[in-house]
Amino acid sequence: MEQQNLFRFSAFKLPKSAKLRMYGVYTAGACYAIGFWSMVDAAMWSKSAENASDVHVTFVDWIPFICSTLGMLVVNSIERGNLMDTNNSFMGGSQHAWAARVILFFGFALLAGGLAGSLMTFIIKFISKHISFPTLGMGVSNVVSNGFIMLSCIILWVSQNIEDEYSYSLAL
Repeated sequence: MEQQNLFRFSAFKLPKSAKLRMYGVYTAGACYAIGFWSMVDAAMWSKSAENASDVHVTFVDWIPFICSTLGMLVVNSIERGNLMDTNNSFMGGSQHAWAARVILFFGFALLAGGLAGSLMTFIIKFISKHISFPTLGMGVSNVVSNGFIMLSCIILWVSQNIEDEYSYSLAL
């Protein structure tokens, strides 16, 4: 039976390298750390004596960060092999593969919702009220935080799916 592809061109193959995988995981961790500490820094500055404005980081500002973090956990809990299961079903996939795809979609929706939520919080809370720097930096930190978490998620998912030179694919 011939395997049918969804697209005309086949997907690109990632190089098989344990070092590339290791560097990808470290880079993803660094991106997440930048995002996390950016949000913590905004929250700490919000409560400091230097902040003379009425605008502070509240729980509403943390909701996009929480959504992005949950989305990262969901996306990186799905293995690529579960998405590519096309053995025994109509239109390319078993029930197991479709469930994995729906969960992956839910994870990316959480990531996109977190980034969109941080942008909307930035616009509504800071831009529409004509707040200037350094208080505006709290809103910028929220957007930067969610952007780095999304970048971290993508880097980690790609690097987790890189096979090293010595791995074997066993199928029965």
